[in-house]
Amino acid sequence: MKTAVIALGGNAILRANQRGGIADIYENIRSTAIHLTDLIVDGYDIVLAHGNGPQVGRLLIQSEMAGDQYPPFPLDVCVAQSEGEIGYLLSSALDYEMRRRAIDKQAITIITRTVVDKNDNAFKNPTKPIGKYYSREEAELLGKEKKWIFKEDKARGGWRRVVPSPRPVSILEIETIKKLIFGGQSQKEVIIAVGGGGIPVVEENGIYRGVEAVIDKDLAASMLAVSINEKLFIILTDVDAVYMDFKKENSRRIDNITVNELKKAYESNQFPAGSMGPKIEAVINFIENGGEKAIITSPEMLTRALKGESGTTVTK
Repeated sequence: MKTAVIALGGNAILRANQRGGIADIYENIRSTAIHLTDLIVDGYDIVLAHGNGPQVGRLLIQSEMAGDQYPPFPLDVCVAQSEGEIGYLLSSALDYEMRRRAIDKQAITIITRTVVDKNDNAFKNPTKPIGKYYSREEAELLGKEKKWIFKEDKARGGWRRVVPSPRPVSILEIETIKKLIFGGQSQKEVIIAVGGGGIPVVEENGIYRGVEAVIDKDLAASMLAVSINEKLFIILTDVDAVYMDFKKENSRRIDNITVNELKKAYESNQFPAGSMGPKIEAVINFIENGGEKAIITSPEMLTRALKGESGTTVTK
């Protein structure tokens, strides 16, 4: 039985210059579902993780605009809402594509809670931008009123709220996920889990409570892959492969690389923290903790990448 954990990047859900309406989101997901179903036809049982940045940002804005009549929801609840929203759309698109090809499987979304350490330094230094852009005056007012922390994005000329992005520690629903994944030859479930990195929770006296944070979805997907002893981890993003000196005159594509070589490039600041950096870190974590092969590519190149004809392949 061939299996893989696949992390879907934001472009698989919402692309640049799109407003983020359901029609746009579903059309993008439908296109991605075609490529994912190609893998299922090829005999793979897959587990999907996905990002949720624009969606959770939209939910926060809607919650803020509701005013005093409807108290705003906390961030962990908004993450849960986005997990359900995107999971529903992914399930619908995959189910349609599998029925069209007469595949006897069904997509299942698991609303997943991801445990983080309440003493993680990220809580002292929030860095993850969420929600819309504000003027300096608006940011100062909201900072005083709501105790939010803002940072300026000079490139886009505005201020955005930043929240902690702690590292994932464990997944509460992992045993259920395992049972659904490893059902043998008759297994019919295509699993969607740790959406948006999972709902961030901390443990206090045996009780789990949500916290105001977001978890990097690639790191959470990597941890999920390690937790189920998966050997193949795939990250689908908006480029066909990883590049050294990306967008520079001497830019060069990486086809095959060992984890030690990739780690050296990562430590030399080859990969920006706001884009490829977390993906590289997730791949390194996966390989160093028992994984055998990781692939970074675009949805369109997925089948070719598995054949070694495209994408970046990382091995021991």
